Amino acid sequence: MRDETETKTPLIHRDDAGHSPADVPAPALASRAAGRPARLLAVGLVLAALNLRPAITSLGALLEDVRAGLHMSGSVAGVLTSVPALCFAVFGVAAPRLARRFGPASVVLAGMTAITAGLLIRPLTHGTAPFLAASALALMGIAVSNVLMPVIVRRYFPDRVGTMTGLYSMALSGGTALAAAATVPMTAALGGSWRLGLGLWGVVAAAAVLPWAVLLVRDRDRNSAPAPEPVSGGAPREHGVSAPRMARSRTAWALGCFFGLQATGAYITMGWMPQIFRDAGVPAGTAGLLLAVTMVMGVPLAFVIPRLATRMRNQGPIVVALGACGLTGYAGLLLAPAAGAWVWAVLLGVSNCAFPLALTMIGLRARTGAGVVRLSAFAQSTGYLISIPGPLLVGVLYQHSGGWELPITLMGGLMLPQIVLGVVAGRDRTIEDER
Repeated sequence: MRDETETKTPLIHRDDAGHSPADVPAPALASRAAGRPARLLAVGLVLAALNLRPAITSLGALLEDVRAGLHMSGSVAGVLTSVPALCFAVFGVAAPRLARRFGPASVVLAGMTAITAGLLIRPLTHGTAPFLAASALALMGIAVSNVLMPVIVRRYFPDRVGTMTGLYSMALSGGTALAAAATVPMTAALGGSWRLGLGLWGVVAAAAVLPWAVLLVRDRDRNSAPAPEPVSGGAPREHGVSAPRMARSRTAWALGCFFGLQATGAYITMGWMPQIFRDAGVPAGTAGLLLAVTMVMGVPLAFVIPRLATRMRNQGPIVVALGACGLTGYAGLLLAPAAGAWVWAVLLGVSNCAFPLALTMIGLRARTGAGVVRLSAFAQSTGYLISIPGPLLVGVLYQHSGGWELPITLMGGLMLPQIVLGVVAGRDRTIEDER
């Protein structure tokens, strides 16, 4: 990120709820961090992060079995793969306000509880609608928890933000890959029942509830839970300068659309890639491992790409390089899906690392803390809304064409506008320059 001495307006880092370190005196922040059992909080962060993606990738690995068991059409399965993006767009927006009202730790506890309930209920359902409802409950918990994890890190580990963010990111990627790789073997070991295979992840999620519940009980016993913070009205201002309107910023729109297209590719991959490989003759267990390889690529690259991006004035070359990997991977899926399966999985995993790049560019495209907060909210909400139709459209094309040629062509075609918009979003300018 730019050196703060290079800008006329100092960069004030704020959390996702809109609070900056200046909002709370330094001694108060220190006492908050010191007054909580740091190890238990770290365990809670790791367990929470581990459970932010298995609801999605475990279902992707068993999607064919679920479709058969619930007599689900390809179009409905496409709706199911679109539900994550819809829930993230709708419920994620409410997370900052809930955190101000009840405190972030309380909301994360509620999120973990919702994930657990949803994952335990959905294997017990016997119809498409109840299955979708249970999945939505779990995804609602994921949405609010996903938004508030960085808030927890910044608030309670103010002197170890980098370390704890790295730990949280690795746990998230590891949970994603673990669910993709282990769901099919676990299901086979349990007699082949997809219900048991999916339900086990509810037990894993239940483990994440415990540390957050203990933390809140300790807070109440000590009467040390932070009081709800008021919601301030009006447009955010810093040093007398109001943040610009996002809808008028070309950079904000380019970044939001770039975020949306990369999210589209990621959700299509998580929802449909195992099925693509299975239809090409790859065994179900191997197909799950291939998805795990794609997901685990995000573990090391989530550290490398943001660091590289912050050292460059223009992030366009990284956008192009990631897009080229995606185009090559989709071309491989189209021409030789089984023969080069491991290569395509690696290339698509690299391409999906446009996500940490998009988050990094959000921080680079604004000079003020208020600008970063508003740009982040605009780009992510716009992006998740854009990503909703993609998995559904893939399911419709798959059902009506009877093969993967059209869906894969669509996936590859979406990489082209993603590259163009990413290059525009990666230009060396800020939203404050576009008044």
